[in-house]
Amino acid sequence: MNISKARDYFPLTKKNIIYFNHAATAPLSIKVIEALRNYINNKTDGEIENYNEFLKIAEESKNRLGEMINTTADRIAYLDNTSNGINILAQGIQWKSGDRVLLNDTEFPANIYPFLNLERNGVIIDFVKSKEGAVSADDVLNNIKPNTRLISISQVQFLSGYRVDLKKIGEYCRNNNIIFCVDAIQGLGAVRLDVQRDKIDFISCGTQKWMLGQQGLSFIYISEKLQEQLKQSYLGWLSVNGAWDFLNYKIDLKDSADRYQGGTLNTIGIISLNSALEVFFEFGFDEIEKTIVDNTRYFTEKLKSIGIAPFQANYEQENLAGITSFKMDDAQRIFDELSKRKIHFSLRAGLLRFSPHFYNTKKEIDIVVDELKKLIK
Repeated sequence: MNISKARDYFPLTKKNIIYFNHAATAPLSIKVIEALRNYINNKTDGEIENYNEFLKIAEESKNRLGEMINTTADRIAYLDNTSNGINILAQGIQWKSGDRVLLNDTEFPANIYPFLNLERNGVIIDFVKSKEGAVSADDVLNNIKPNTRLISISQVQFLSGYRVDLKKIGEYCRNNNIIFCVDAIQGLGAVRLDVQRDKIDFISCGTQKWMLGQQGLSFIYISEKLQEQLKQSYLGWLSVNGAWDFLNYKIDLKDSADRYQGGTLNTIGIISLNSALEVFFEFGFDEIEKTIVDNTRYFTEKLKSIGIAPFQANYEQENLAGITSFKMDDAQRIFDELSKRKIHFSLRAGLLRFSPHFYNTKKEIDIVVDELKKLIK
């Protein structure tokens, strides 16, 4: 891994900034900046009506996403955020009173409210209770009930950074006719995900975090089998075949996941994502994951050496995924002081959460730990 070359893509690395906040939102790379500059210049005084050229970029980006998660482009649709993606699933299933959805008590709310909204239809929402901030695959499987119809879980839990064994859950769901939904926003771009291996039926994922894209763009993956089962609750003019025959008002839904793209797409977001993904293909998904996990383990050991015990100290290697987080009594003071030193991270629910990407270095980790040591004396 040529970390020096990777860092050249991110201008903030030249400005004495340590950015360990990819679990919140990512900085833009030079690749994204150049693509956006070209697009803006073209829209200013070039080929202003360039929709067909944009569609080529959108398709290229879908192909890249497909390679990233082991599916084909026709199984992917662009949306605006993770919540609306999950709502497509929640509102598309033909629920019966007494059906159950299994969630857990450490999920980001985007993966909660779309399902809580189903209680008015008689759906029962069950919660797995976390243990020291984590919910394992076994915890999930041990809480399944006879009427459990759907399980939804984050690939990586946003506070503790725990990476769940998706394959173990997915295999059980496939064998027992349970729909398996994954919120991948805290995992994809940091660690690998394979929808075929892990038997995933549905994914919703924003692109502004580990994937190095922008806010306001997400995508869904939906298996062909699940798509056939859903009743589509929302339609737009681009959901149907023959959309450009404007006055032929016929509901003839597209066979692909494009049917969920009802109208104008987020052009800026998709162009940004397509360019951001080039970095992952250049350096390799496996190498990026290896570097991120290695940094997480290194960060954990360095914190332990100064008397701080992050959640990650209790995790196995396969449960690490980029986030390093811990509790401190004076978390707000530490957050404020480190922020003054141009160290970017998050304070979430009383936890200090650090999330370096693959282009971050062990030297930066050393600096952060040294600064922490000064503050806790």
